[in-house]
Amino acid sequence: MTGTLFGLGVGPGDPELLTLKALRLLRASPVVAYPAPETGDSFARSIVADHLCNGVIEVPIRIPIAGGAFPDETIYDRAAKTLSEHLAAGRDIAVLCEGDPFFYGSFMYLFGRLAATHKVEVVPGVSSLMACAAVLGAPLSARNDTLAVLPAPLPAKVLRERLRDAEAAAIIKVGRHFEKVRGVLNELGLTDCAHYVERATLENQRIVAIEAVDPATVPYFSLILVHRRGSAWRP
Repeated sequence: MTGTLFGLGVGPGDPELLTLKALRLLRASPVVAYPAPETGDSFARSIVADHLCNGVIEVPIRIPIAGGAFPDETIYDRAAKTLSEHLAAGRDIAVLCEGDPFFYGSFMYLFGRLAATHKVEVVPGVSSLMACAAVLGAPLSARNDTLAVLPAPLPAKVLRERLRDAEAAAIIKVGRHFEKVRGVLNELGLTDCAHYVERATLENQRIVAIEAVDPATVPYFSLILVHRRGSAWRP
């Protein structure tokens, strides 16, 4: 009997936002895999660290993110081969993914390599969008508003075009692109209805006014929510 590959969404950082199903499967899986930087600890692993069982086989997937194209296809090829060997030996694998596995999650690259030949189950997780809206106390959208999700690495021209007609938007992966994004928001007159959050739900979470943010300090785990009709849900 072959094993099952479980893609577990572990949420935005607060360990209490791990779902009951993800926790059950994590505890039952003899192998746990997770993305990690080239050196240092894995953020995804840190979220579930208190729930890891003794004797579990850990498979860190070391992913360089500085320079070059991302994702690095050869790294996911090697990781898929390693995981395939565990699955063929009958071991279930829990693959950890920050947020939700299918919302810009790294798990999708393993899914694309293994789903055709192995049993795979995806367990949704709380995404950063929902977490940021919750800590801001500001709904993502209301009534019939449409919500646009825009990666900050997009060119300024594209961001400008997408935001110009957006009723509500979530700008993700801000990091080193913050100054560009802020410039576009200022051009479109959207600064007053935009909110910046970094490391939502973590102890070092910060909510800062857009104009007060130092671009040199913006981490990858940051997000800007924009809602033109920010009071649309109020009576």
